Amino acid sequence: MQKLVAIKGMNDILPPDSARWEWLEGVVRTLMARYAYRNIRTPIVEPTPLFVRGLGEVTDIVEKEMYSFEDRLNGEQLTLRPEATAGVVRAVVEHTMLYDGGKRLYYMGPMFRHERPQRGRYRQFHQIGAEALGFGGPEVDAEIILLAHALWAELGLKNVRLELNSLGQPDERRAHRAALIAYLEQHQDVMDEEARRRMYTNPLRVLDTKNPAMQDMVNAAPRLIDFLGEASLRHFDTVKAILDANGVAWSLNPRLVRGMDYYNLTVFEFITDQLGSQGTICGGGRYDYLIEQIGGKSAPAVGWALGVERVLELIKEQEAQAPGLAADAYAVVPDAAALPQVMAALQRLRALGVAVQMHAPAQSGEGMGSMKSQFKKADASGARFALIFGADELARGAVTIKPLRDGGEQIERPLASLADWAASLQSPR
Repeated sequence: MQKLVAIKGMNDILPPDSARWEWLEGVVRTLMARYAYRNIRTPIVEPTPLFVRGLGEVTDIVEKEMYSFEDRLNGEQLTLRPEATAGVVRAVVEHTMLYDGGKRLYYMGPMFRHERPQRGRYRQFHQIGAEALGFGGPEVDAEIILLAHALWAELGLKNVRLELNSLGQPDERRAHRAALIAYLEQHQDVMDEEARRRMYTNPLRVLDTKNPAMQDMVNAAPRLIDFLGEASLRHFDTVKAILDANGVAWSLNPRLVRGMDYYNLTVFEFITDQLGSQGTICGGGRYDYLIEQIGGKSAPAVGWALGVERVLELIKEQEAQAPGLAADAYAVVPDAAALPQVMAALQRLRALGVAVQMHAPAQSGEGMGSMKSQFKKADASGARFALIFGADELARGAVTIKPLRDGGEQIERPLASLADWAASLQSPR
């Protein structure tokens, strides 16, 4: 039979690489708890109108990238989620979660976009995001940016820069839109087909072009920030002041607009120069009108999402701190007859927090293998210690502990007092 393989751009995550994912997720969970953000889990499949209404009909995601299909059983139009914010808002509205005040939420999980797979950009990709709903003040914009900034420190990442902009409010955007369209109409000769198509439907996205031939024209275009009123500027100034007070460096990027239609006021991106064209590792902003758009009672909100694959790639690129993948100890068992006694001891060690890998032969009935082969596998496992359950040791009710990494003498320990010495085997976590 023909061998079946994964869909292009939808990748298996295998050990030992999967341990890095678990480690990152663990760091995120700990940090989110410090900021009092609580976990939310929404379906991978949502109604297609949720994204059309929430993201905007003329965004790249809706026009070209969504995995949408019709449910054959009832004719519903469904979509694999291309991002999570719209689904989080749908859940908040559906379950009236804001009835007793604002909510700070976070999520992790797979998203789906039909794109050309490349480094850091896949058809099934993973995001971690934070959303603060029901809070309108600039202090929450700043808080959520500080949360992402703190995460880079926890992960040991360097040289991640923060870019900020403000998109103002709808009336300010309308005034800027009119001026921008008038400007673009005068420069159609340097615009590519995509930009001309978007000139009237979504002119802000023209400013986000990566076409080198358009950069001079884009740089001279009317800036949205010059159309902001006093309240919008005050909101933005407060965000910047809080970041300054916390020593967070930022730069103003008046061309930063983000890819979704739902943003207003503060928008931001964290960017690296070490991942080529996929340099944005985290982005977000305020979206005060999305809740009402999706059918809820008007309420403000702000959030961000990071690309897990990109962050892990950056950690690898910078050789930042990484998780310990190996077990603390590897159990060497010369005689299969001793397995009941040995495995009882290993279960007690695991219950005390020691990570133990037990030697096991490839085929049943072959015996446990020679001591030499077992020690070779113990060394290859990366464990710091070998636990030797030989006949002599077990006769004395003991185990021999042999250091595998840092030198030192092997010592014998009594199994009866296992709880007294188990912690000495544990690696720092």
